Parts: sequence; structure tokens; C-alpha cells
Amino acid sequence: MFDYNTSSRENHQNMQHPILRKLGLIGGLSWHSTLEYYVYLNQTINDHFSNNTNPPLVLVNLNQYYMHQLQQLDHWDVIAKMLIEACDQLYKAGASAAMFCANTPHKVYHDVQADSMIPILHIGDAIGFGIKKKGLRKVGLIGTIFTMEEPFIEKILKEKYDIDMIVPDKKEDRKKLHRIIQKELSLGIFKPETKKYILDQIAILEAMGAEGIILGCTEFPLIVGQNDLKIPVFNTTLLHAQMGADFILGINF
Repeated sequence: MFDYNTSSRENHQNMQHPILRKLGLIGGLSWHSTLEYYVYLNQTINDHFSNNTNPPLVLVNLNQYYMHQLQQLDHWDVIAKMLIEACDQLYKAGASAAMFCANTPHKVYHDVQADSMIPILHIGDAIGFGIKKKGLRKVGLIGTIFTMEEPFIEKILKEKYDIDMIVPDKKEDRKKLHRIIQKELSLGIFKPETKKYILDQIAILEAMGAEGIILGCTEFPLIVGQNDLKIPVFNTTLLHAQMGADFILGINF
């Protein structure tokens, strides 16, 4: 009589399984950009093996609406606690490293990393490495008001990669870009007039000497891309996801 269970065990033992590190994703910030991370990570690993090998991923999906409320109230200590708890969940699920699937949470990166059982892959390193490969020294950045006005990305670019970063000069422009992210792009709303405004802001940064532009919010690549510009575009979602794929494969780690 054919023993299906025995045959299955033997077949399983003969199968080749690549050794891949399990990566934890902290998503929902927004879910639209989290989806892009998921696509990029899977496609990159598929391409690496030239087949449909998928990476071992674990996702903790946070409530972006609550996160935005906490940001407005300046309750970054609560945000840090949420991220620490998410890292704990990922660690317990077997993840060897974690990623914040957004730029803004890196404002509290050091507080979270200090209490995390696993390393957190910093988006600033992914950005810096990407710009350095292009040989650029001065870049513009658009993002949330926190990313534009606080040094958690700028500092890592300057100190580790010797790259100068500039942002829109006018406070009202920085506020409008922030509103666009939270009230439109993170909700999946993409208007032609919004795209024009973003491109106009990038043109101003280029006139200020920017050799490239960092789309410093993971929602911006959903509306603007390299095809829209002549200067190099640094898609932080793609760069960070590539860093995650390298970790999974053990490249540069």
C-alpha cells in the first residue's frame, strides 16, 4: 500500500530550502506604502533566486489614525512605546530584525532600539547608501513636517555619508506637504493638482542646488517617480526595502 505520509516526508527532506533570515515589518503607516514594501521584498527575493522563493516575513500592523493623533499631541513617548511593543511581538514571532515601514517613526528610533531585542534597520542608512552610490553631495528632501524640520534623517546623512540635505524654505510649504501626506496620500487620494504642487516644490529645491530629491515619506512614491523628474529620485520605500532584502539574504550584514 502506498504510504503518502512516508513519501511526503522523503520528498520534503530532498527539497532544497535556502537559508533566509526572518524580517519583521512594522506597517500600517500607511498600509498603502506597507503594501509597497511587501511587493518589493517579495519581488527582490524572487529575482535573486530566479523563481518564486518568498522571504520569511512577519508583519505587525499599527493604527495610523491613532499614530497621527499622538503626533499632533506631541506624545512621542507613547509612539515609542507602541513601536517597542511591536518589536517585542516580532521578536517573539522569530524575526531577526525589524523595520519601521515609514520615515517619520525614525524620530524615536534610538529610544526604540535601546529597548528592542532585535536590531532595527534604519531608513537613513538605506537613503545614505543609495545617494552615495550616485556620487551626490547635496540633496533635497520632502516629507512630513517632522522629517523635514527635525534632524533624525539629516544628521545621519551628514555624519555618516557626508551628504548635505535641504528642505523647502517656507513654513507654509512644509505644512502643506505634511497635510497632503496625512489627508490625501495616506488615504489613497491622488489628485493631479497635488502632484503638480509636489513637483513645483521639488523644482524649487533643485533651484536651491539639490542634485537629487529624497521622497522622504513612503507615500510620495505613490504619486511622484523618476519619470516625472530629470534629477535622480530616491524612493525611500524602495531603498529601505532593498536594505531589508539584503538582510534577509545576509548581504552586507
